[in-house]
Amino acid sequence: MSSVRSAFNKASNNYDDHAFLQKEVASRLDEKLNVITTHSNVILDLGAGTGLLSSNLKKRFPSSKIIALDFAQNSLKNNQSANKICANANHLPLADNSVDIVISSLMMQWCPNLKQLFSEIHRVLKNDGLILFSTFGPDTLKELKKSWSVADNETHVNTFIDMHDIGDQMLGAGFVSPVMEMETLTLTYQTVTDLLRDLKAIGAQTVDTRSKSLMGKDKFQLMIKMYESYRQDGKLPATYEVVYGHAWKKISAIGEINLNNS
Repeated sequence: MSSVRSAFNKASNNYDDHAFLQKEVASRLDEKLNVITTHSNVILDLGAGTGLLSSNLKKRFPSSKIIALDFAQNSLKNNQSANKICANANHLPLADNSVDIVISSLMMQWCPNLKQLFSEIHRVLKNDGLILFSTFGPDTLKELKKSWSVADNETHVNTFIDMHDIGDQMLGAGFVSPVMEMETLTLTYQTVTDLLRDLKAIGAQTVDTRSKSLMGKDKFQLMIKMYESYRQDGKLPATYEVVYGHAWKKISAIGEINLNNS
């Protein structure tokens, strides 16, 4: 985890300039709150980073207390939220039953222990509290994974958890009737190097971005050659499987609110 924190701290100043996908997903996640009409006093933006989601939440809930929590201190420095906490998501420095909504955009894929994470979120949520999040699924960067697999047998791209397994983890933590959905978003690049540069610029420990001299020039070139086979209309695609999930700590008497797109 320390290497991930270090990477995000280093990338914090220029993060927003390269976080095209992260901005889009944060916006789509925020839109899923359109059907929430209940008053929320305290909202936790978990893995808030530089504030891509926090800024939207402040506009949507102007009278609520928005807590921006992240483990990368430098990222929080660029977050304009008034209530900022630098802490580990697996050990939330918040009281039991103190938060109305926990919302998290593209953070959970960096947490190796989802069981602990969901248990902590369940602990801090009030009864009838909502968890809403986005994360990456297994098909994320599938072109890069397949291209590297031709070059060697090492792991260069992180393995992401299937959304059904995430749902099971939520049930195990005590959440009720988790709802999962998925969509595929594709970014395009002129070169593989442009993709790797973008990933490094946002601090994402998704891929091995070491220089080709460290991993072998031949392997690096073989990977690039394989990736070129995906080129369409002059562009190289980079696929992201974006998973969305939500659940309640307890279903209220009025029943479950459906956050799925109608």
